[in-house]
Amino acid sequence: MEQLRLHGFRINLQLFAEKTEKPTVKRRQEAAKKGQIAKSSEINSVLVLLAGFLGVKFLAPGFADGWSVLTSDIFKLFGQKDFMIDYRVLQSILMMVMVFSAKILVPIVGGCLVAGLTASVVQTGFRFDVASVKFDLKNIDPVQGLKRIFSLQSLAELVKSIFKVLLVGYIAYIEVMKEFMNFSGLSEMNLRASTAFIGTVVLRVVFKIILWLVIIAIIDYIFQKWRNEKKMMMEKYEVKQEYKQVEGDPQIKGKIKQKQRQMSMMRMMQALPKADVVITNPTHFAVALQYDPATMLAPTVIAKGQDRIALKIRETAKEHDIVIVENKPLAQSLYFATEIGDAVPADLYQAVAEVLAFVYKLKGKI
Repeated sequence: MEQLRLHGFRINLQLFAEKTEKPTVKRRQEAAKKGQIAKSSEINSVLVLLAGFLGVKFLAPGFADGWSVLTSDIFKLFGQKDFMIDYRVLQSILMMVMVFSAKILVPIVGGCLVAGLTASVVQTGFRFDVASVKFDLKNIDPVQGLKRIFSLQSLAELVKSIFKVLLVGYIAYIEVMKEFMNFSGLSEMNLRASTAFIGTVVLRVVFKIILWLVIIAIIDYIFQKWRNEKKMMMEKYEVKQEYKQVEGDPQIKGKIKQKQRQMSMMRMMQALPKADVVITNPTHFAVALQYDPATMLAPTVIAKGQDRIALKIRETAKEHDIVIVENKPLAQSLYFATEIGDAVPADLYQAVAEVLAFVYKLKGKI
């Protein structure tokens, strides 16, 4: 934690830091685990309402015909001779009404459930957040409850709800007023025609309300996404600390790399006595080559170094009577073109072969 000590007082600089950095992938993942995802309840509501509207619109004709048949059957039942109402008759009528209602309501309710689940999955994915449903004493804290009730978010939700009520009322008023003169003719219509007329007006009103609610839902989702992004913004200090946690402390990483270099250097120096020749620059570069025709297709670089390491390689080579050949172009080419354990590149075969031939002749192998 960054702190400033001034006249004996310790000031936490993080209290004054601004959240100016975009959230990292780790921060987003942690927020998602806690259920902090951009989602709008308006999207769910409007999709459920739309599914219900479409269900009623397409099933309404069948509903009217079915209801006519049902009532006709019931009246026929009442018109039979020696008709008596007992529990069997009432049970039969109740069963007929329940079966008819199920045929109408099950598709509508099922469509609404599918629409609600689809809206949730589209916004948050297939996710079940245990953190959002587990017991927390803060949820029953009256002080925290009052803060939530009188918070800025609650005020915004209240304003949004009032606006929706006014919008729905206004649209309904406008549409009803358009058909106001036609309502006087309902008394001259039969039941089927008047029901169809009222249903058409209601469906038109509901459809226009849904269109406006779709616009509100889109605006609300954009706002919720912006608000969620704002809540996840990070301070530079937080990004730095998270980087240390994920990647490791730079000082520790530096020590690890230093230790790895030392171990690599030790392995290299242990393998150096097996070298056939050391090619130098003469002072800046040194590359040690080994060639065993029985096991190698081409000479292999078993050690290389620059400046201080190059000096160490030459000293070790002298201790083990390894031939040192000065060839500036070849030393530089091998140093930059290969790594330890690599075979000599094909374009350097000729030059390396000449050096090895010289070494073997010098040692009396040829």
